[in-house]
Amino acid sequence: MMTGPTRRIVTGHDASGQAIIQEDGPVPRYKQVGGATGPVFHEVWNTRATPAPIDASSGEPDEDGILLAAPKNGTRIRVLDIPPDDDSFKDMTPEEAKAHFAEIGAADASSFTGKESRHAHMHRTETIDYGIVLEGEVVLIMDEGETTVRPGDIVIQRGTNHGWANRSDKNCRIAFILIDGEFDPALKG
Repeated sequence: MMTGPTRRIVTGHDASGQAIIQEDGPVPRYKQVGGATGPVFHEVWNTRATPAPIDASSGEPDEDGILLAAPKNGTRIRVLDIPPDDDSFKDMTPEEAKAHFAEIGAADASSFTGKESRHAHMHRTETIDYGIVLEGEVVLIMDEGETTVRPGDIVIQRGTNHGWANRSDKNCRIAFILIDGEFDPALKG
């Protein structure tokens, strides 16, 4: 099982234009969100524009804390450790769910309304997300339907309301690439 912060290797160019390894070490932002039963975010990199500027040796754009969605007109890559669901989800209130998402700058992303919701961490962001399971398994829960996602499976999550449930007894590690998006006016709901 993979543990600890994800290793990040960043390339760049030296003064003569030769390709170099600019950084090699653990991700600088690594945090558990939502208490002892919450996921661990490994923030790998973000960009702030499309196309993303490529220069000789700049680093990742500055960012405080952990933010759920991609930056406006940008991208984000993160690794997420999702521990097994715990009984606290059954008694979670909508206010507690919103507080969980507020820790990552996205209280309004929470769509949990109580017992009638499919999972306490149901949410929606205005992004296209590519999720690649690295180890373990997780259940992708939609408004209608669900499916188990296993190592090597790739989810293309297109701004839909969804949640992730780890119904196993082992951690699930999943890599996400998030791309800023824009809802069709008919889907803003």
